[in-house]
Amino acid sequence: MNRRTLFAALTSVAVLAVATGAAAQRSDDYPNRPIRIIVPQAAGSGVDLQARVLAQKMGELWGHQGVVENRPGANAIIGMEAAAKAKPDGYTLVYAPVSSLTTNAFIYKKLPYDALRDFAPITQTTANPLGAVANPASGIKSIKDVVAREKTNPGQLNYGSFGIGNMTHLMGVLLSIAADIKMTHVPYRGQTPAITDVLGGQIPLAFTTTAGVTDLVEAGKLNLLATFGQERDERFPNTPTPYELGYRSAIVVGWSGLLAPAGTPPQIISKLHSGMAQALAMPDVKAAILKQASKAVSSKSPEDFARYIKAESEKFHPVIKAAGLEGSQ
Repeated sequence: MNRRTLFAALTSVAVLAVATGAAAQRSDDYPNRPIRIIVPQAAGSGVDLQARVLAQKMGELWGHQGVVENRPGANAIIGMEAAAKAKPDGYTLVYAPVSSLTTNAFIYKKLPYDALRDFAPITQTTANPLGAVANPASGIKSIKDVVAREKTNPGQLNYGSFGIGNMTHLMGVLLSIAADIKMTHVPYRGQTPAITDVLGGQIPLAFTTTAGVTDLVEAGKLNLLATFGQERDERFPNTPTPYELGYRSAIVVGWSGLLAPAGTPPQIISKLHSGMAQALAMPDVKAAILKQASKAVSSKSPEDFARYIKAESEKFHPVIKAAGLEGSQ
């Protein structure tokens, strides 16, 4: 090795050592200022309220509270894009709903972010139960009734959702595939108009979050036909799941998670994961999230959450194809 080559090699080692030392120092005193948490939905939404619970806990854990910044619009695309382009220093995170990390990639032709490439997953934070409800006057009391009616009169049974490509839409597609039926989809602009039309008898049933219909179910104004997790919802222990009825592919659970921009130092990701796991196990956090009809959960590791995002994306890709939604937006 000549003198010039040796000097270059030693210089590279020195630069690497300085960079590594600087990164370690940054992670050792992290966080030393408030952390911005982008929420790609409007203030007051379930996702927003969940994020604010964890933002407050950051202050208790580290002395620097998270600051929620709502960036709603375009089915969470505006907020997700802003987070993807943020500086990867651990001081900008995104509290993301499931569709922003899974189905958007297949529905939109030109998505300005890549969920698997542009983010460093930290942890899943919640699981949000979903279900199917019907107007009691329809005579539909169970998923078995839905399947029987549709097989008798194919294509004649309408169901409402919160919009084209929404998880509540894909629930209907999954059930149709699993049960070999073909219901007719009626999209609405959100939960309120969909449930209003079920109550009014304009449509017989809808797929929905259980959070938005609990009071109506308990008052007998809606029949809860099923909850769509693999296991029964503890709030509705007498309501079966499609899984236990034999429709094992018709499992849909809403969820949210915390991520950082890609390139955020792994030491910071690790610290965020351990802190959030600690917070999500606290009784007051569990209770606050339960008020939003969600369950507090945490991933075993950032890598585990990354695998979950990938698996969920792969699950819904063929469903979106079957619904004719691929590249539709």
